[in-house]
Amino acid sequence: MAKILEKMNSAIAAGFVLALVVLVIFNAKALGEEEFWRGFFTVFHVLSGVLWIGLLYYFNLVQIPTMPKIPAELKPAVGKYIAPEALFWFRMAAASTVLFGLIVAFMMRQNLTIILDVGMLLGLIMAYNVWFIIWPNQKKALGIVPVDDAAKAAAARIAMLTSRTNFVLSVPMLYCMVMSRYGVSAF
Repeated sequence: MAKILEKMNSAIAAGFVLALVVLVIFNAKALGEEEFWRGFFTVFHVLSGVLWIGLLYYFNLVQIPTMPKIPAELKPAVGKYIAPEALFWFRMAAASTVLFGLIVAFMMRQNLTIILDVGMLLGLIMAYNVWFIIWPNQKKALGIVPVDDAAKAAAARIAMLTSRTNFVLSVPMLYCMVMSRYGVSAF
């Protein structure tokens, strides 16, 4: 078991294999039903969302507050290795959350509620922020795109404020998404 867990790709594959085993044991008869596929895509929507929001919370609760405390000689390691990797997964998680969410919404089109629509709108705003405000500015702040020091500082501030905006929006977005499952249709 340790050999599987030592490598990230093996661990991910093991998680998916176990999920497939559960799927076959408990849902084999339902494979042709729309309800099964809606649940199937919902699992991927939630999994992507957990990664996305988890990284959003990591940036806002750990990395942003900790960066000023890191000695200057250690900051390049964060900017060169940790932040670009975390931002890659952040962008991919945002995109896959939206993709799987749109698939689920299409499958639920007769059952959409106002509260779910609000949650979806907030999620789309957040994804827009990730791809079109945070990432372009982070590329400047991290030196991936060369800019002068003043532009780098301005870009870092815009990326931070937009990330903080997404942090704030995540609370009502999650509320709307979760409460829509319990029949809540309005605030």
